Amino acid sequence: MNPRDDPQPTDNDTPAEATDPPPRMSRQQILTLISIASVNFSSMICYSILGPFFPNEATKKGASQTVIGLIFGCYAICNLIGSLIMGKYIVQIGAKFMLVSGLFVSSLCTILFGLLDQVPAGPAFIALCFIVRSIDAVGFAAAMTSSFAMAAKVFPDNVATVLGSLEMFTGLGLILGPPVGGWFYQSFGYEVPFMILGCFLLIMVPFNIYVLPAIDANPSKGSFLRLLTRVKIVLLCYVIFTLSAGLGFLDATLSLFAIETFGLSAGYVGLIMLGLSLPYCLASPVLGYFTDKYPATRSWFMVIGGLTTATGFCLLGPVPFLHIPSQLWLLIFMLGVIGFSLGMTAIPTFPEIITCAYEEGYEEGLSTLGLVSGLFAAVWSAGMFYGPVVGGIITQHLSFKWAAAIQGSLACLGAFLLAVCYLCQRPKRQSVGERSRQTDESTPLLTE
Repeated sequence: MNPRDDPQPTDNDTPAEATDPPPRMSRQQILTLISIASVNFSSMICYSILGPFFPNEATKKGASQTVIGLIFGCYAICNLIGSLIMGKYIVQIGAKFMLVSGLFVSSLCTILFGLLDQVPAGPAFIALCFIVRSIDAVGFAAAMTSSFAMAAKVFPDNVATVLGSLEMFTGLGLILGPPVGGWFYQSFGYEVPFMILGCFLLIMVPFNIYVLPAIDANPSKGSFLRLLTRVKIVLLCYVIFTLSAGLGFLDATLSLFAIETFGLSAGYVGLIMLGLSLPYCLASPVLGYFTDKYPATRSWFMVIGGLTTATGFCLLGPVPFLHIPSQLWLLIFMLGVIGFSLGMTAIPTFPEIITCAYEEGYEEGLSTLGLVSGLFAAVWSAGMFYGPVVGGIITQHLSFKWAAAIQGSLACLGAFLLAVCYLCQRPKRQSVGERSRQTDESTPLLTE
């Protein structure tokens, strides 16, 4: 049976009644989930393989720590711009075409990046790194923006659960990327990891052309600026920013710190990064299901997760004023703490922004989901730019320990602001509830 024979989701679909038992997933939903999960998995592998060995390789080619941070950062800033454009015009471009074409561009750029070791050291190598990474970022933005929007459209009543399941595959990609990339680099050299993973991405293109549904939708009049007029959405964006900034910071600086401090090879650095991605991968589906079942817990999950993330970053080095010596077991343990807390904070943010958008009067449909997905990806990319660039500068002029502590303070500030916002909204909710109860009590008297 051809998956195209299944009914295609449209903006006019109406959700089932809340009293009905949860329906089983249709064949189209299962295929869509598998397709999007495979995109997340393969894209994250290609993204994360740079961490263990590229900073060291770029140093040999004449790049400083600041330039390495800029190479990581340019990917993020181009991803930011691409996400805003793709999120705004997802209906006009088409979600399926956007995902497939983005995947194709990203696969070619991954292969090209593996050929850069043939380029002479110095400005030529650095310039081509910027060019290839920038184009790759636009392709990645197209694939990720459309995949999140399609997932939210196909599973409107279980956004956090589906997002948590997808993040499990994202975590698997982050888990396998560093050790696989480090092992291939040590065994076969610089080119092989990029060639294999780029070809793997290329194979995913025809698979997604066949499997993904074509979603019909009408463009809405919503905008990113209107979304950002709501204070809670701005705070959620800041929380997302701190999360991605922390990951970007670790991508650009952790490998050099581990190599210099503990004398580890690139392969062992990849294994250390398992401490970050494995807890995130395992916890994401559970956290997604729980926050879908109990939506009221989302805000406190984000607050507690932010405070835990801040603690993890402060003890990662650890911060110098604690006078605790750097130890490998402490580094790995704190990476695990950060990985779990990132899941607590990241998973609830996307459905919370969708909820806020609907409360603001946005229409339920692909156009709104595209805006939310584009905003999410753009803010995430802004953090991925800030983390490597600013973290690289602070690491170069101070140390990794101080840079990690500063990153932890950003997460702590986000948790504090979100807690204040949530506590300020509670009296309003209670007053609304009291007024509704008073209205209900007075209604019989009026009828009498």
